[in-house]
Amino acid sequence: MTKIFEVPLYAYESSADQASALPVRHQVIVVGAGPVGLAAAIDLAQQGVEVLVLDDNDKVSFGSRAICFAQRPLEIMDRLGCGQPMVDKGIQWHEGKVFFDTRQVYGFDLQPEKGQRLPAFINLQQYYFEQFLVDRVRELQQQGAAIEIRGRNKVEAVGTHPDHVRLEVETPEGPYIVEADWVIACDGAGSSMRSMLGKDFHGRVFEDNFLIADVVMQSDLPSERWFWFDPPFNRGQSALLHKQPDGVWRIDLQLGWDIDKDKEKRPENVIPRIKAMLGDDIDFEIDWVSIYTFQCRRMERFRHDRVIFAGDSAHQVSPFGARGANSGVQDTDNLCWKLSMVIDGRAPETILDSYDRERTQAADENISASTRSTEFITPKSDMSRLLRDAVLDLSAQFEFARPLVNSGRLSTPCIYDGSPLNSADGLNGPSNTRPGAPCPDAPVGDGFLLSKLNRGFNLLTIDADAPDELEVDGVSVKRVALSVKDDPSLALKHRYLSEATSAVYLIRPDQHIAARRDSYEENAFRQAILRASGKE
Repeated sequence: MTKIFEVPLYAYESSADQASALPVRHQVIVVGAGPVGLAAAIDLAQQGVEVLVLDDNDKVSFGSRAICFAQRPLEIMDRLGCGQPMVDKGIQWHEGKVFFDTRQVYGFDLQPEKGQRLPAFINLQQYYFEQFLVDRVRELQQQGAAIEIRGRNKVEAVGTHPDHVRLEVETPEGPYIVEADWVIACDGAGSSMRSMLGKDFHGRVFEDNFLIADVVMQSDLPSERWFWFDPPFNRGQSALLHKQPDGVWRIDLQLGWDIDKDKEKRPENVIPRIKAMLGDDIDFEIDWVSIYTFQCRRMERFRHDRVIFAGDSAHQVSPFGARGANSGVQDTDNLCWKLSMVIDGRAPETILDSYDRERTQAADENISASTRSTEFITPKSDMSRLLRDAVLDLSAQFEFARPLVNSGRLSTPCIYDGSPLNSADGLNGPSNTRPGAPCPDAPVGDGFLLSKLNRGFNLLTIDADAPDELEVDGVSVKRVALSVKDDPSLALKHRYLSEATSAVYLIRPDQHIAARRDSYEENAFRQAILRASGKE
Protein backbone atom coordinates (compact mmCIF):
# COMPACT_ATOMS: atom_id res chain seq x y z
CA MET A 1 0.00 0.00 0.00
CA THR A 2 1.33 3.40 -0.87
CA LYS A 3 2.71 5.36 2.09
CA ILE A 4 0.72 8.49 1.32
CA PHE A 5 -2.21 7.09 3.33
CA GLU A 6 -0.08 6.60 6.43
CA VAL A 7 1.70 9.93 6.93
CA PRO A 8 -0.16 12.64 8.89
CA LEU A 9 -0.28 15.81 6.81
CA TYR A 10 -1.74 17.93 9.60
CA ALA A 11 -0.80 16.05 12.77
CA TYR A 12 -2.48 16.97 16.02
CA GLU A 13 -0.99 19.87 17.95
CA SER A 14 -2.37 21.73 20.94
CA SER A 15 -3.80 25.13 20.08
CA ALA A 16 -4.06 28.29 22.14
CA ASP A 17 -7.86 27.99 21.87
CA GLN A 18 -7.74 24.93 24.15
CA ALA A 19 -6.09 26.89 26.97
CA SER A 20 -8.32 29.94 26.67
CA ALA A 21 -10.65 30.68 29.60
CA LEU A 22 -13.33 31.86 27.17
CA PRO A 23 -14.22 30.45 23.75
CA VAL A 24 -12.15 32.03 20.98
CA ARG A 25 -14.14 33.49 18.08
CA HIS A 26 -13.02 32.90 14.48
CA GLN A 27 -14.39 34.49 11.34
CA VAL A 28 -15.02 31.18 9.54
CA ILE A 29 -14.64 27.58 10.63
CA VAL A 30 -14.69 24.87 7.97
CA VAL A 31 -15.61 21.41 9.25
CA GLY A 32 -13.92 18.78 7.10
CA ALA A 33 -10.49 18.75 5.44
CA GLY A 34 -11.44 16.85 2.30
CA PRO A 35 -11.21 18.44 -1.15
CA VAL A 36 -14.30 20.62 -0.68
CA GLY A 37 -13.39 21.88 2.78
CA LEU A 38 -9.79 22.66 1.85
CA ALA A 39 -10.89 24.41 -1.35
CA ALA A 40 -13.26 26.60 0.68
CA ALA A 41 -10.54 27.44 3.21
CA ILE A 42 -7.99 28.34 0.53
CA ASP A 43 -10.51 30.47 -1.35
CA LEU A 44 -11.40 32.44 1.77
CA ALA A 45 -7.77 32.83 2.87
CA GLN A 46 -6.82 34.22 -0.55
CA GLN A 47 -9.51 36.87 -0.02
CA GLY A 48 -8.09 37.85 3.36
CA VAL A 49 -10.67 36.03 5.50
CA GLU A 50 -9.42 34.32 8.68
CA VAL A 51 -10.35 30.64 8.49
CA LEU A 52 -9.89 27.54 10.66
CA VAL A 53 -10.33 23.98 9.35
CA LEU A 54 -11.29 21.20 11.80
CA ASP A 55 -11.11 17.51 10.91
CA ASP A 56 -11.28 14.35 12.99
CA ASN A 57 -8.62 12.80 10.72
CA ASP A 58 -5.03 13.94 10.13
CA LYS A 59 -4.24 12.17 6.84
CA VAL A 60 -5.39 12.16 3.23
CA SER A 61 -8.29 9.92 2.26
CA PHE A 62 -7.68 6.18 2.09
CA GLY A 63 -8.09 4.90 -1.46
CA SER A 64 -8.53 6.76 -4.73
CA ARG A 65 -12.20 7.73 -4.11
CA ALA A 66 -12.99 10.66 -6.43
CA ILE A 67 -10.65 10.39 -9.42
CA CYS A 68 -12.21 12.22 -12.35
CA PHE A 69 -11.92 16.02 -12.42
CA ALA A 70 -13.53 18.11 -15.15
CA GLN A 71 -12.32 21.25 -16.85
CA ARG A 72 -14.48 23.67 -14.85
CA PRO A 73 -13.20 22.50 -11.41
CA LEU A 74 -9.65 22.54 -12.82
CA GLU A 75 -10.19 26.19 -13.76
CA ILE A 76 -11.31 26.85 -10.19
CA MET A 77 -8.28 25.03 -8.80
CA ASP A 78 -6.09 27.11 -11.07
CA ARG A 79 -7.37 30.25 -9.34
CA LEU A 80 -6.67 28.61 -5.98
CA GLY A 81 -3.08 27.82 -6.92
CA CYS A 82 -3.52 24.04 -7.23
CA GLY A 83 -4.54 23.53 -10.85
CA GLN A 84 -1.16 23.04 -12.47
CA PRO A 85 0.12 20.40 -10.00
CA MET A 86 -3.10 18.46 -10.57
CA VAL A 87 -2.76 18.61 -14.36
CA ASP A 88 0.94 17.72 -14.21
CA LYS A 89 0.29 14.64 -12.07
CA GLY A 90 -3.05 13.57 -13.54
CA ILE A 91 -3.84 11.43 -16.55
CA GLN A 92 -5.38 13.65 -19.22
CA TRP A 93 -8.19 12.22 -21.32
CA HIS A 94 -11.13 13.30 -23.42
CA GLU A 95 -12.12 10.20 -25.36
CA GLY A 96 -14.20 7.21 -24.34
CA LYS A 97 -15.58 3.99 -25.73
CA VAL A 98 -18.84 2.19 -24.98
CA PHE A 99 -19.11 -1.60 -25.43
CA PHE A 100 -22.14 -3.89 -25.55
CA ASP A 101 -21.12 -7.46 -24.85
CA THR A 102 -17.79 -7.63 -26.72
CA ARG A 103 -18.64 -5.04 -29.42
CA GLN A 104 -17.67 -1.40 -29.37
CA VAL A 105 -20.92 0.38 -30.21
CA TYR A 106 -19.46 3.88 -30.37
CA GLY A 107 -16.82 6.31 -29.10
CA PHE A 108 -17.00 9.94 -27.96
CA ASP A 109 -14.80 13.03 -27.63
CA LEU A 110 -15.50 15.43 -24.78
CA GLN A 111 -13.26 18.22 -26.07
CA PRO A 112 -14.06 18.68 -29.75
CA GLU A 113 -13.39 22.45 -29.55
CA LYS A 114 -9.82 23.69 -29.78
CA GLY A 115 -8.49 26.69 -27.88
CA GLN A 116 -8.75 25.36 -24.33
CA ARG A 117 -5.84 25.80 -21.92
CA LEU A 118 -6.93 23.02 -19.57
CA PRO A 119 -7.93 19.46 -20.49
CA ALA A 120 -11.52 18.25 -20.63
CA PHE A 121 -10.84 15.78 -17.80
CA ILE A 122 -7.99 14.40 -15.76
CA ASN A 123 -7.91 11.28 -13.63
CA LEU A 124 -6.16 11.81 -10.31
CA GLN A 125 -6.54 9.91 -7.06
CA GLN A 126 -8.26 11.96 -4.36
CA TYR A 127 -5.34 11.52 -1.99
CA TYR A 128 -3.09 13.43 -4.41
CA PHE A 129 -5.73 16.13 -4.79
CA GLU A 130 -5.87 16.54 -1.02
CA GLN A 131 -2.09 16.57 -0.76
CA PHE A 132 -1.84 19.40 -3.32
CA LEU A 133 -4.48 21.34 -1.40
CA VAL A 134 -2.62 20.91 1.89
CA ASP A 135 0.59 22.00 0.16
CA ARG A 136 -1.22 25.15 -0.97
CA VAL A 137 -2.41 25.80 2.59
CA ARG A 138 1.23 25.62 3.76
CA GLU A 139 2.25 28.08 1.03
CA LEU A 140 -0.42 30.52 2.16
CA GLN A 141 0.64 30.16 5.78
CA GLN A 142 4.23 31.01 4.80
CA GLN A 143 2.89 34.09 3.05
CA GLY A 144 1.17 35.16 6.28
CA ALA A 145 -2.41 34.19 5.46
CA ALA A 146 -4.68 33.51 8.45
CA ILE A 147 -5.45 29.87 7.64
CA GLU A 148 -5.03 26.87 9.96
CA ILE A 149 -5.79 23.14 9.84
CA ARG A 150 -6.30 21.21 13.07
CA GLY A 151 -6.17 17.46 12.72
CA ARG A 152 -7.86 15.07 15.16
CA ASN A 153 -10.23 17.85 16.18
CA LYS A 154 -13.68 16.26 16.03
CA VAL A 155 -16.80 18.43 16.31
CA GLU A 156 -19.11 16.77 18.83
CA ALA A 157 -21.83 19.38 19.27
CA VAL A 158 -23.17 22.47 17.51
CA GLY A 159 -25.05 25.43 18.93
CA THR A 160 -26.46 28.08 16.62
CA HIS A 161 -27.03 31.68 17.72
CA PRO A 162 -28.16 34.85 15.90
CA ASP A 163 -24.62 36.20 15.50
CA HIS A 164 -22.36 33.13 15.81
CA VAL A 165 -22.04 29.35 15.96
CA ARG A 166 -20.65 27.49 18.97
CA LEU A 167 -18.80 24.19 18.48
CA GLU A 168 -17.72 21.63 21.04
CA VAL A 169 -14.55 19.93 19.81
CA GLU A 170 -12.97 16.70 21.05
CA THR A 171 -9.18 16.21 20.83
CA PRO A 172 -6.63 13.67 22.13
CA GLU A 173 -6.08 16.07 25.04
CA GLY A 174 -9.73 16.56 25.83
CA PRO A 175 -12.59 18.81 24.71
CA TYR A 176 -12.72 22.55 24.17
CA ILE A 177 -15.23 25.09 22.87
CA VAL A 178 -14.68 27.39 19.92
CA GLU A 179 -16.93 29.89 18.16
CA ALA A 180 -17.25 31.21 14.62
CA ASP A 181 -19.14 33.96 12.86
CA TRP A 182 -19.81 31.43 10.10
CA VAL A 183 -19.42 27.66 9.71
CA ILE A 184 -19.12 25.78 6.42
CA ALA A 185 -19.95 22.09 6.84
CA CYS A 186 -17.91 19.98 4.40
CA ASP A 187 -17.80 16.76 6.41
CA GLY A 188 -19.01 14.39 3.71
CA ALA A 189 -21.98 12.18 2.96
CA GLY A 190 -22.20 10.90 6.53
CA SER A 191 -22.10 14.48 7.84
CA SER A 192 -22.24 14.64 11.63
CA MET A 193 -22.91 18.38 11.29
CA ARG A 194 -26.07 17.60 9.35
CA SER A 195 -27.15 15.06 11.97
CA MET A 196 -26.43 17.39 14.89
CA LEU A 197 -28.65 20.05 13.33
CA GLY A 198 -31.41 17.49 12.83
CA LYS A 199 -31.33 17.74 9.03
CA ASP A 200 -31.55 14.92 6.50
CA PHE A 201 -31.35 14.05 2.83
CA HIS A 202 -34.34 13.70 0.51
CA GLY A 203 -34.16 11.57 -2.61
CA ARG A 204 -33.57 7.98 -3.78
CA VAL A 205 -31.29 5.09 -2.87
CA PHE A 206 -31.06 2.66 -5.79
CA GLU A 207 -31.12 -1.07 -5.24
CA ASP A 208 -27.72 -1.93 -6.66
CA ASN A 209 -24.12 -2.23 -5.53
CA PHE A 210 -20.84 -1.64 -7.32
CA LEU A 211 -17.38 -2.92 -6.51
CA ILE A 212 -14.52 -0.41 -6.87
CA ALA A 213 -11.03 -1.85 -7.18
CA ASP A 214 -7.82 0.12 -7.63
CA VAL A 215 -5.49 -2.26 -9.45
CA VAL A 216 -1.76 -1.71 -10.01
CA MET A 217 -0.64 -3.15 -13.34
CA GLN A 218 1.43 -2.41 -16.42
CA SER A 219 -0.73 -1.94 -19.51
CA ASP A 220 -0.53 -0.31 -22.92
CA LEU A 221 -4.26 0.46 -22.96
CA PRO A 222 -5.00 4.09 -23.91
CA SER A 223 -5.98 6.80 -21.43
CA GLU A 224 -9.67 6.56 -22.24
CA ARG A 225 -12.90 5.85 -20.39
CA TRP A 226 -14.12 2.35 -21.30
CA PHE A 227 -17.61 1.29 -20.27
CA TRP A 228 -19.22 -2.12 -20.86
CA PHE A 229 -22.87 -3.13 -20.82
CA ASP A 230 -23.44 -6.86 -20.31
CA PRO A 231 -19.79 -7.92 -20.82
CA PRO A 232 -18.90 -11.64 -20.84
CA PHE A 233 -16.76 -11.17 -17.72
CA ASN A 234 -19.67 -9.65 -15.74
CA ARG A 235 -22.72 -11.04 -17.52
CA GLY A 236 -25.96 -9.17 -17.04
CA GLN A 237 -24.17 -6.29 -15.32
CA SER A 238 -21.87 -3.38 -16.27
CA ALA A 239 -18.19 -2.47 -15.88
CA LEU A 240 -15.91 0.56 -16.13
CA LEU A 241 -12.15 0.88 -16.67
CA HIS A 242 -10.15 4.09 -16.15
CA LYS A 243 -6.43 4.83 -15.96
CA GLN A 244 -4.92 6.71 -13.02
CA PRO A 245 -1.37 7.90 -12.29
CA ASP A 246 1.34 5.53 -11.01
CA GLY A 247 0.12 2.56 -13.04
CA VAL A 248 -3.13 2.36 -11.05
CA TRP A 249 -6.34 1.45 -12.87
CA ARG A 250 -9.86 2.02 -11.55
CA ILE A 251 -12.22 -0.88 -12.14
CA ASP A 252 -15.94 -0.64 -11.32
CA LEU A 253 -18.01 -3.82 -11.46
CA GLN A 254 -21.77 -3.93 -10.97
CA LEU A 255 -22.68 -6.63 -8.43
CA GLY A 256 -26.44 -6.40 -7.93
CA TRP A 257 -28.49 -5.66 -4.84
CA ASP A 258 -28.72 -8.75 -2.68
CA ILE A 259 -25.05 -9.31 -1.78
CA ASP A 260 -22.84 -9.78 1.28
CA LYS A 261 -20.65 -6.66 1.05
CA ASP A 262 -17.96 -7.88 3.43
CA LYS A 263 -17.69 -11.17 1.57
CA GLU A 264 -17.51 -9.49 -1.84
CA LYS A 265 -14.57 -7.33 -0.72
CA ARG A 266 -12.42 -10.31 0.26
CA PRO A 267 -9.41 -10.90 -2.04
CA GLU A 268 -10.49 -14.46 -2.83
CA ASN A 269 -13.67 -13.03 -4.39
CA VAL A 270 -12.27 -9.82 -5.91
CA ILE A 271 -9.28 -11.40 -7.68
CA PRO A 272 -11.29 -13.87 -9.81
CA ARG A 273 -13.58 -11.05 -10.97
CA ILE A 274 -10.62 -8.94 -12.05
CA LYS A 275 -8.91 -11.88 -13.75
CA ALA A 276 -12.09 -12.58 -15.69
CA MET A 277 -11.99 -8.98 -16.93
CA LEU A 278 -8.25 -8.60 -17.62
CA GLY A 279 -7.26 -12.17 -18.45
CA ASP A 280 -5.11 -14.69 -16.60
CA ASP A 281 -1.90 -13.45 -18.23
CA ILE A 282 -2.05 -9.93 -16.67
CA ASP A 283 -0.12 -9.48 -13.43
CA PHE A 284 -1.74 -7.05 -11.02
CA GLU A 285 -1.93 -6.06 -7.37
CA ILE A 286 -5.01 -4.81 -5.57
CA ASP A 287 -4.37 -1.39 -4.02
CA TRP A 288 -7.83 -0.62 -2.60
CA VAL A 289 -11.32 -2.12 -2.65
CA SER A 290 -14.68 -0.64 -1.72
CA ILE A 291 -18.38 -1.15 -2.44
CA TYR A 292 -20.83 1.66 -3.02
CA THR A 293 -24.56 2.02 -3.55
CA PHE A 294 -26.08 4.54 -5.97
CA GLN A 295 -27.69 7.41 -4.08
CA CYS A 296 -29.27 10.55 -5.54
CA ARG A 297 -30.24 12.78 -2.61
CA ARG A 298 -29.84 16.28 -1.21
CA MET A 299 -30.76 18.48 1.72
CA GLU A 300 -33.83 20.61 1.21
CA ARG A 301 -31.77 23.76 1.90
CA PHE A 302 -27.99 24.22 2.01
CA ARG A 303 -27.96 27.35 4.18
CA HIS A 304 -29.17 27.10 7.76
CA ASP A 305 -28.61 30.57 9.19
CA ARG A 306 -24.86 30.73 9.93
CA VAL A 307 -24.15 27.08 9.09
CA ILE A 308 -23.78 26.45 5.36
CA PHE A 309 -23.41 23.01 3.80
CA ALA A 310 -21.29 22.20 0.73
CA GLY A 311 -20.21 19.10 -1.15
CA ASP A 312 -21.33 15.61 -0.15
CA SER A 313 -22.64 16.89 3.18
CA ALA A 314 -25.29 18.78 1.15
CA HIS A 315 -25.93 16.40 -1.75
CA GLN A 316 -25.11 12.92 -3.07
CA VAL A 317 -25.08 11.51 -6.57
CA SER A 318 -24.01 8.19 -8.06
CA PRO A 319 -20.33 8.16 -9.08
CA PHE A 320 -20.87 7.53 -12.81
CA GLY A 321 -20.60 10.99 -14.33
CA ALA A 322 -17.98 12.42 -11.94
CA ARG A 323 -20.48 14.81 -10.35
CA GLY A 324 -19.53 14.48 -6.67
CA ALA A 325 -16.23 16.24 -5.96
CA ASN A 326 -16.60 18.32 -9.13
CA SER A 327 -19.91 19.70 -7.90
CA GLY A 328 -18.58 20.22 -4.38
CA VAL A 329 -15.70 22.38 -5.61
CA GLN A 330 -18.21 24.47 -7.56
CA ASP A 331 -20.29 24.83 -4.37
CA THR A 332 -17.40 26.51 -2.58
CA ASP A 333 -16.52 28.62 -5.62
CA ASN A 334 -20.07 29.96 -5.58
CA LEU A 335 -20.15 30.48 -1.82
CA CYS A 336 -16.81 31.95 -0.80
CA TRP A 337 -16.85 35.23 -2.74
CA LYS A 338 -20.32 35.94 -1.38
CA LEU A 339 -19.34 35.10 2.20
CA SER A 340 -16.20 37.25 1.90
CA MET A 341 -18.30 40.20 0.72
CA VAL A 342 -20.69 39.73 3.65
CA ILE A 343 -17.82 39.60 6.14
CA ASP A 344 -16.26 42.75 4.61
CA GLY A 345 -19.60 44.57 4.69
CA ARG A 346 -19.74 44.90 0.88
CA ALA A 347 -22.88 42.76 0.52
CA PRO A 348 -25.92 42.00 2.69
CA GLU A 349 -26.31 38.59 4.32
CA THR A 350 -29.20 37.89 1.98
CA ILE A 351 -26.73 37.32 -0.86
CA LEU A 352 -26.01 33.98 0.81
CA ASP A 353 -29.55 32.93 -0.07
CA SER A 354 -28.44 33.05 -3.70
CA TYR A 355 -25.88 30.35 -2.85
CA ASP A 356 -28.75 28.15 -1.75
CA ARG A 357 -30.79 29.06 -4.82
CA GLU A 358 -28.01 28.48 -7.34
CA ARG A 359 -26.38 25.40 -5.86
CA THR A 360 -29.63 23.55 -5.10
CA GLN A 361 -30.42 24.16 -8.78
CA ALA A 362 -27.04 22.63 -9.68
CA ALA A 363 -27.67 19.71 -7.31
CA ASP A 364 -31.05 19.06 -8.90
CA GLU A 365 -29.44 19.03 -12.35
CA ASN A 366 -26.79 16.58 -11.15
CA ILE A 367 -29.33 14.38 -9.40
CA SER A 368 -31.54 14.33 -12.49
CA ALA A 369 -28.63 13.42 -14.78
CA SER A 370 -27.32 10.85 -12.32
CA THR A 371 -30.76 9.29 -11.88
CA ARG A 372 -31.21 8.90 -15.63
CA SER A 373 -27.75 7.32 -15.89
CA THR A 374 -28.52 4.92 -13.07
CA GLU A 375 -31.82 3.87 -14.61
CA PHE A 376 -30.11 3.18 -17.95
CA ILE A 377 -27.14 1.33 -16.43
CA THR A 378 -29.27 -0.71 -14.01
CA PRO A 379 -32.71 -1.35 -15.60
CA LYS A 380 -35.16 -2.66 -13.03
CA SER A 381 -37.60 -4.48 -15.32
CA ASP A 382 -37.43 -6.82 -18.29
CA MET A 383 -39.06 -4.18 -20.50
CA SER A 384 -36.54 -1.52 -19.41
CA ARG A 385 -33.66 -3.87 -20.15
CA LEU A 386 -35.13 -4.78 -23.55
CA LEU A 387 -35.39 -1.10 -24.47
CA ARG A 388 -31.89 -0.36 -23.16
CA ASP A 389 -30.37 -3.23 -25.16
CA ALA A 390 -32.21 -2.14 -28.32
CA VAL A 391 -30.75 1.36 -27.97
CA LEU A 392 -27.26 -0.12 -27.60
CA ASP A 393 -27.72 -2.30 -30.68
CA LEU A 394 -28.95 0.63 -32.76
CA SER A 395 -26.13 2.93 -31.59
CA ALA A 396 -23.56 0.71 -33.31
CA GLN A 397 -24.92 1.73 -36.70
CA PHE A 398 -27.16 4.77 -36.31
CA GLU A 399 -26.10 8.22 -35.13
CA PHE A 400 -29.57 9.13 -33.80
CA ALA A 401 -29.41 6.38 -31.13
CA ARG A 402 -26.07 7.39 -29.62
CA PRO A 403 -27.33 10.34 -27.54
CA LEU A 404 -29.76 7.88 -25.90
CA VAL A 405 -26.90 5.70 -24.61
CA ASN A 406 -26.22 6.71 -21.02
CA SER A 407 -23.14 5.27 -19.35
CA GLY A 408 -22.95 8.27 -17.04
CA ARG A 409 -23.42 11.80 -18.39
CA LEU A 410 -20.15 13.45 -17.42
CA SER A 411 -19.95 16.54 -15.25
CA THR A 412 -20.80 19.90 -16.78
CA PRO A 413 -21.17 23.23 -14.95
CA CYS A 414 -24.59 24.57 -14.11
CA ILE A 415 -25.94 27.68 -15.85
CA TYR A 416 -27.76 29.68 -13.17
CA ASP A 417 -30.80 30.58 -15.22
CA GLY A 418 -33.25 32.64 -13.20
CA SER A 419 -30.72 33.59 -10.53
CA PRO A 420 -31.62 36.74 -8.59
CA LEU A 421 -28.07 37.98 -9.30
CA ASN A 422 -28.59 37.94 -13.08
CA SER A 423 -29.61 40.95 -15.14
CA ALA A 424 -31.79 40.71 -18.24
CA ASP A 425 -29.87 39.61 -21.29
CA GLY A 426 -29.01 42.61 -23.47
CA LEU A 427 -27.00 40.88 -26.19
CA ASN A 428 -28.08 38.74 -29.10
CA GLY A 429 -25.12 36.48 -28.42
CA PRO A 430 -24.27 32.82 -27.94
CA SER A 431 -26.58 30.89 -25.65
CA ASN A 432 -23.73 29.32 -23.69
CA THR A 433 -22.50 32.74 -22.49
CA ARG A 434 -25.89 34.10 -21.40
CA PRO A 435 -26.28 35.53 -17.88
CA GLY A 436 -25.81 32.76 -15.31
CA ALA A 437 -23.35 30.81 -17.46
CA PRO A 438 -19.71 30.16 -16.57
CA CYS A 439 -17.18 31.89 -18.80
CA PRO A 440 -15.67 29.55 -21.37
CA ASP A 441 -11.95 29.97 -21.95
CA ALA A 442 -10.54 31.20 -25.26
CA PRO A 443 -7.07 31.96 -26.61
CA VAL A 444 -6.27 35.68 -26.61
CA GLY A 445 -2.93 37.15 -27.61
CA ASP A 446 -0.15 35.35 -25.79
CA GLY A 447 -2.42 33.62 -23.27
CA PHE A 448 -5.99 32.65 -22.43
CA LEU A 449 -9.02 34.64 -21.39
CA LEU A 450 -9.64 33.16 -17.94
CA SER A 451 -6.04 33.82 -16.89
CA LYS A 452 -6.55 37.52 -17.64
CA LEU A 453 -9.57 37.95 -15.37
CA ASN A 454 -9.10 39.58 -11.98
CA ARG A 455 -10.10 37.86 -8.73
CA GLY A 456 -13.07 40.17 -8.12
CA PHE A 457 -15.74 41.51 -10.48
CA ASN A 458 -14.67 42.04 -14.09
CA LEU A 459 -16.00 44.10 -16.94
CA LEU A 460 -14.97 42.21 -20.07
CA THR A 461 -15.14 44.36 -23.19
CA ILE A 462 -14.74 42.92 -26.68
CA ASP A 463 -14.26 45.66 -29.28
CA ALA A 464 -16.18 48.04 -26.98
CA ASP A 465 -15.30 51.05 -24.82
CA ALA A 466 -15.85 51.25 -21.05
CA PRO A 467 -14.16 52.75 -17.97
CA ASP A 468 -11.03 50.94 -16.79
CA GLU A 469 -12.44 50.83 -13.24
CA LEU A 470 -15.82 51.21 -11.60
CA GLU A 471 -16.88 51.38 -7.98
CA VAL A 472 -20.53 50.96 -7.11
CA ASP A 473 -21.55 51.04 -3.43
CA GLY A 474 -18.22 49.60 -2.26
CA VAL A 475 -17.93 47.00 -5.05
CA SER A 476 -14.90 47.47 -7.31
CA VAL A 477 -14.99 46.33 -10.93
CA LYS A 478 -11.95 46.22 -13.23
CA ARG A 479 -12.04 46.19 -17.00
CA VAL A 480 -10.40 43.53 -19.20
CA ALA A 481 -10.28 44.89 -22.74
CA LEU A 482 -10.03 42.45 -25.67
CA SER A 483 -10.60 42.39 -29.40
CA VAL A 484 -11.50 39.59 -31.76
CA LYS A 485 -8.22 40.49 -33.46
CA ASP A 486 -6.48 39.00 -30.39
CA ASP A 487 -7.63 35.53 -31.43
CA PRO A 488 -6.99 34.44 -35.02
CA SER A 489 -8.79 31.15 -34.28
CA LEU A 490 -12.03 33.16 -33.79
CA ALA A 491 -12.88 31.13 -30.66
CA LEU A 492 -13.41 34.38 -28.73
CA LYS A 493 -15.88 35.59 -31.37
CA HIS A 494 -17.74 32.28 -31.54
CA ARG A 495 -18.01 31.93 -27.77
CA TYR A 496 -18.80 35.54 -26.81
CA LEU A 497 -20.13 37.42 -29.86
CA SER A 498 -21.62 35.10 -32.46
CA GLU A 499 -23.11 37.59 -34.96
CA ALA A 500 -22.66 40.63 -32.68
CA THR A 501 -19.81 43.02 -33.49
CA SER A 502 -19.07 44.03 -29.88
CA ALA A 503 -19.99 43.07 -26.34
CA VAL A 504 -19.58 44.05 -22.69
CA TYR A 505 -19.84 41.33 -20.04
CA LEU A 506 -20.13 41.74 -16.27
CA ILE A 507 -18.39 38.72 -14.74
CA ARG A 508 -18.72 37.66 -11.11
CA PRO A 509 -15.73 36.63 -8.94
CA ASP A 510 -16.61 32.96 -9.59
CA GLN A 511 -16.36 33.69 -13.35
CA HIS A 512 -20.09 33.28 -13.97
CA ILE A 513 -21.68 35.91 -16.18
CA ALA A 514 -24.02 38.35 -14.43
CA ALA A 515 -24.93 40.63 -17.33
CA ARG A 516 -24.08 41.36 -20.97
CA ARG A 517 -24.91 44.01 -23.54
CA ASP A 518 -23.62 45.00 -26.96
CA SER A 519 -22.11 48.23 -25.58
CA TYR A 520 -21.37 49.93 -22.27
CA GLU A 521 -24.35 51.75 -20.80
CA GLU A 522 -23.39 53.18 -17.42
CA ASN A 523 -26.76 53.11 -15.69
CA ALA A 524 -27.49 49.56 -16.88
CA PHE A 525 -24.17 48.22 -15.66
CA ARG A 526 -24.33 50.07 -12.34
CA GLN A 527 -27.68 48.42 -11.73
CA ALA A 528 -26.26 45.07 -12.81
CA ILE A 529 -23.38 45.43 -10.33
CA LEU A 530 -25.81 46.21 -7.52
CA ARG A 531 -27.93 43.21 -8.46
CA ALA A 532 -24.91 40.87 -8.76
CA SER A 533 -23.74 41.91 -5.29
CA GLY A 534 -27.12 41.14 -3.74
CA LYS A 535 -28.26 44.73 -3.24
CA GLU A 536 -31.36 44.64 -5.44
